[in-house]
Amino acid sequence: MNYTRIMQSLLMETAPQKHTQNKERRILTFHDPKLYIECVQEWKQLSESASHWQHVSYSPLTHSIIAPSSHTTRIEAEFKQDITIEEDSQVHIHAVQGNVEAGPGVPWGVKQIKAPQAWSLSTGHRIKIGVIDTGVDFSHPDLQNSVTRGINLINRGTLPYDDNGHGTHISGTIAAANSTHGMIGVAPRSTVYPVKAFDYNGSAFVSDIVMGIDWCVRTGVDIINMSFGMQTRSRTLLEVVTKAHQSGVIIVASSGNDGKRRSVDYPARYPQTISVGATDRNRKIPSFSNRGQYVDIYAPGDKIVSAWLHGKYHEMSGTSMATSHVSGTIALLLAQKPDIKPATIKALLRRTSIPVGLRKGRSLTDGGEVQTLKFVREGLKL
Repeated sequence: MNYTRIMQSLLMETAPQKHTQNKERRILTFHDPKLYIECVQEWKQLSESASHWQHVSYSPLTHSIIAPSSHTTRIEAEFKQDITIEEDSQVHIHAVQGNVEAGPGVPWGVKQIKAPQAWSLSTGHRIKIGVIDTGVDFSHPDLQNSVTRGINLINRGTLPYDDNGHGTHISGTIAAANSTHGMIGVAPRSTVYPVKAFDYNGSAFVSDIVMGIDWCVRTGVDIINMSFGMQTRSRTLLEVVTKAHQSGVIIVASSGNDGKRRSVDYPARYPQTISVGATDRNRKIPSFSNRGQYVDIYAPGDKIVSAWLHGKYHEMSGTSMATSHVSGTIALLLAQKPDIKPATIKALLRRTSIPVGLRKGRSLTDGGEVQTLKFVREGLKL
């Protein structure tokens, strides 16, 4: 089959004048891995003399090509047996900003889940956590020994510097390790691999998430923290999440901040992820948190203080914050039990959780708040 025509069409669509006029992108997923490889090779040959070819990226994990092209209707009709074409939808982080704060030492959320009591058993040493987010503040004193280089999917070739703050906040809750003057996260000896897929507004595209997960799997991370979501279904996102899950990577995703009782955002909706809702200081579910049968576990997510840009601290609320508590908790167990399976971890989180309620006083029968000490203790017995 001649895929040269597809690549020539995409090359025309990614010309500089086209790119400035049309920022829409499409994800082309090939059903046959061999055809995907042929297509990538063809594209590279066609684009050797073109200065704009970097606008196209690839996901070997899903056999996908991402390109800023909207004129794919004819291609899809002609090659529908071989290619699935999907619009590249937007995704947003799950948090609301609060106030600038002083350094919290051990934050209340870390205390509430009893993480400090688990540090005699594990501190998360050598566990790699991919944080697909807005990047990280590499100069933050609490993260100096907790963060490695990572990748910037927005500006290739540069470090994933955080220009929003959300990614730094998440990384602090997971792995901050400044016991003298700053804060301590849930797994202070784990290592955050920052994946900058979100811009300064906290927005990304599905393709950025796909590329981020792809990079995490190929880099060999143990856990992927995904504190973001969207309400539309994406076939490509499901496929890459499934591939990562099959490879043994544990994916922790925030449920969303819409206050829904019977629904959560994607990718938390996928059964291959661990879906996280939020609790407050009273172990109640705050009104913003999604809840119900699709939430696997709850964790502190209301008025959470963590690391921020320029070495500062900030209070934020959201299921994003809850998710980082769970990722850190899992890291503690993985450091001692590296071969434990994702499905076992999800079941153990549920089994060792404690009941939570709603702020209006009604009890919640499904799901509980993560209890790190009990989770680690029980996990070590497996």
